[in-house]
Amino acid sequence: MDPISPLEQALHAARALVLADLVAREVAEADVVSLVEESIAQRRWWVEQWPDGAAFVAGLVAQDVQDALLERYGRWPLCPVCGSGDPHALDVEPELGPDPHWVCHKAGVKVAAVGSLGSATGGTVSS
Repeated sequence: MDPISPLEQALHAARALVLADLVAREVAEADVVSLVEESIAQRRWWVEQWPDGAAFVAGLVAQDVQDALLERYGRWPLCPVCGSGDPHALDVEPELGPDPHWVCHKAGVKVAAVGSLGSATGGTVSS
């Protein structure tokens, strides 16, 4: 069996992290999972062109899925920190960098690492 390339490892890890957040927020329907797969396909090309960007793929896939969901369904993931005011989505930081986190700019806090929304909110949370 051939070893999995670093590119494929990064893409599989990004897929798993984003899917974990979608499951945690109970939005991992088939059409939403298809959005993840579309992003993975696009980011495969991107990281083939810039191999040093492999560490950034998870955050980019999370942003891609977030953008696609906004266009089709609305904001995701909704902030679990702010209990009052208008519902708002979390953002991914850094926008292009390793170790991406979901952050609430309104409260100025890191909520969870990408892939860890479930543990940050005490389990599944409807969004």
